[in-house]
Amino acid sequence: MISFDRFKLDNGLQVLVHRDTTTPIVAMNILYRVGARDEDPDKTGFAHLFEHLMFGGSVNIPKYDEPLQKAGGQNNAFTNSDFTNYYLTLPKTSLEMAFWLESDRMLSLAFSPKSLEVQRQVVIEEFKQNYLNQPYGDVYLLLKPLVYKKHPYRWNTIGKDISHIEKATMQDVKAFYGKYYNPDNAILCVAGDVKTEEVKQLTEKWFGEIPSGEKLLRSYPAEPEQTEARSLTVERDVPQDAFYMAWKMPKRTDKDYYACDLLSDILSNGNSSRLFQQLVKEKQLLSEVNAYLTGDLDGGMFLITGKLYPQVTFAETEEAVMAILNKLTTENVRDEELQKVKNKAEAALVFSEISVPGKAMALCYYEMLGDAAMFNSEPGHYRAVQADDIRQMAVCLFDPAKKNVLYYKAKKKS
Repeated sequence: MISFDRFKLDNGLQVLVHRDTTTPIVAMNILYRVGARDEDPDKTGFAHLFEHLMFGGSVNIPKYDEPLQKAGGQNNAFTNSDFTNYYLTLPKTSLEMAFWLESDRMLSLAFSPKSLEVQRQVVIEEFKQNYLNQPYGDVYLLLKPLVYKKHPYRWNTIGKDISHIEKATMQDVKAFYGKYYNPDNAILCVAGDVKTEEVKQLTEKWFGEIPSGEKLLRSYPAEPEQTEARSLTVERDVPQDAFYMAWKMPKRTDKDYYACDLLSDILSNGNSSRLFQQLVKEKQLLSEVNAYLTGDLDGGMFLITGKLYPQVTFAETEEAVMAILNKLTTENVRDEELQKVKNKAEAALVFSEISVPGKAMALCYYEMLGDAAMFNSEPGHYRAVQADDIRQMAVCLFDPAKKNVLYYKAKKKS
């Protein structure tokens, strides 16, 4: 259980406070409700670009990292389709510095042409290195537009095309910042040996005068029902053939999400899982296999991926995978198998509670989902899943007409 207090500033900033007296470290997490799905289809990659720009200096702080490092602090950030998350840790004695740093870059980024150019080049290099020049790096650039035809999940967080970042103007960047980087679009959590009253005073002092933004009206194009299977075959200079199967799954806030999550664990969490046992160990079709889900807010992807041994064909691999999936649609999983994955899911939740930054991040995330208290009810949701729920989820999920497959062929050496 994570205990917390909650309050909200007049400008709309939501604030959570978790007290943990066992540590001298304080964590601050700030989540902005802006991700790749909020981008213009012709100007993608901006949410991720901002993850970098936010470290490029603000009006009163030329170098964000410098004062933090001098105080013995650390920081990082990440972006996905639904939100952007910034977090830092520092000694309790330097708590006010965290408020100073985060409020200044929310209030006003420096936006110098130099900063934009530096971060633009960093992102372009990341695009080339991680997505274009790395084996299997472009998988999601290919898979997402195969799975999604209308919804903005159809492009990856890095962006659709490198040219979108290359052509980003100062006006584009300022407009994106002005629209999304506002107190009423953010959730702030402070965790550590702190008192709520102290956090309240510091929040009012440093964030209270930052104006709220214009009211955001979010509307994402609905993804049409998929009625026939889709596939794409590409050839790349990679060591092994690989496949990527994907189905659309329930929204993260849907009650069926938990059955979906446990289903992925039944298939591939550990060496005793079904896919590993049958396809890697027994039939030796694959050198590795995974089942996992993206868990996005508007309905992510349930994925099964694998790398083929030489001489093994895509057809025999797909047939073997589908036989395992079809069995899940007709037979209930054994009680002990279901209990095992439930235990693993609960252990993962408990483990995420251990660190102070982990707790701060979790509280912000669940507050974004609807209520930070949802974190404490998660184990109960997993425990409530029955064997028949898993079977019904498999029936719904693995509809042959809703399957998407990327066949990723290794170029034959001449």
